[in-house]
Amino acid sequence: MHEHRLRALIDWLVDGARSAPDPIVMMTQACERLVEAGVPLARVAVFVETLHPDIYGHRFIWRPGKEAEVGDTTVDVDLSDEYLRSPLKVLYDHGVEVRFRLDDPASRAFPIFDDMRAEGITDYAALPLQFLDGSFHAASYATRQPGGFSDAQLDAIRAVIPPIARLVEVLSLREIATTLLDTYVGNRAGARILAGQIRRGHADTLRTAIWLSDLRGFTALSDRLPPEVIVKLLNAYFDCQVGPILRHGGEVLKFMGDGLLAVFPIAADGEDEADVCARMLAAAHECRSNVAAMNYIEGNHVIESFRFGVALHVGQVLYGNIGGGNRLDFTCVGPAVNLAARLERIAGRLGRTVVASSDFIRLCGDGFVEIGEFPIDGLSQTQRVYGLEAETLQAAEGL
Repeated sequence: MHEHRLRALIDWLVDGARSAPDPIVMMTQACERLVEAGVPLARVAVFVETLHPDIYGHRFIWRPGKEAEVGDTTVDVDLSDEYLRSPLKVLYDHGVEVRFRLDDPASRAFPIFDDMRAEGITDYAALPLQFLDGSFHAASYATRQPGGFSDAQLDAIRAVIPPIARLVEVLSLREIATTLLDTYVGNRAGARILAGQIRRGHADTLRTAIWLSDLRGFTALSDRLPPEVIVKLLNAYFDCQVGPILRHGGEVLKFMGDGLLAVFPIAADGEDEADVCARMLAAAHECRSNVAAMNYIEGNHVIESFRFGVALHVGQVLYGNIGGGNRLDFTCVGPAVNLAARLERIAGRLGRTVVASSDFIRLCGDGFVEIGEFPIDGLSQTQRVYGLEAETLQAAEGL
């Protein structure tokens, strides 16, 4: 063992591994430095649970001379046969170090060791990474050294676990904060909040394409269906929209019952405004197809078709913190949002799926026809409203 190199590694970790720009580089350098200190590692894996609607946790796997493998585990991984028959289950259940030499007959109880023996692994040690809240996560170390790890090498591994646990916890908490903000307020708003934009009234003027949609007949559905069914319907309905919106560069800001408010930000110089509107229209076409194909069957509850409406507009909004006391909402407001809301109501009255304002049509008018001028609540002048030409033809043909 090279004690001075081990001490330097521990000091580097305690100081926050400042030379490592991201978690993957940090873990890679920590493994390489531990090898340089005299621990003959063949494989290192770190498993950290997280707080995410779709992901149970993250895994990091390092092997000498290879690029680190990084991935996610699904929310039901703790029910899988692979996990239930793994040494990590012992660690998580009891919060204790788990060690097996792979020539020990007791190691045969764990199928994962069959693959490791095929790689020439001789020894395996998994140690708990305990966070300050008492939760356990895991780091495992394996070697090909004949006879396995020496006592001094195991002590070296144990010595780096506490600073690694603290670093991983800090990085995990930061990742959880980012995930929760992205989940509940959107990634653009989340990034601003993390950057410190948290004071009430702190807002920016933003030119954006505005999306405002709702589900047709939702009030009647809510009146005749149980609440738990309504929640499932809404989730399925919003799935039809959120994916296309995100894929085409939009940000979902708010769910309001069956309503959805999204924005597609436009660059400050306005050079990409036509492209932004084209992407929003492509998202609208995709959502229209998704909702048209949607149905719901559960027990006696059968709904064979759904319809929605969306208004597309372009304008200036005030984007930032609005609220009362210490309860704030990061959203967008302004006359442009109000006009989009009025247009969406017009779409409902006309039985239209997609309607657009003249400001949107000026930038992206292909496939639209004018359907009339309409008075708008709160505005002195009527507004020209445009609808999809395909829907106009269908109406004319009586479809």
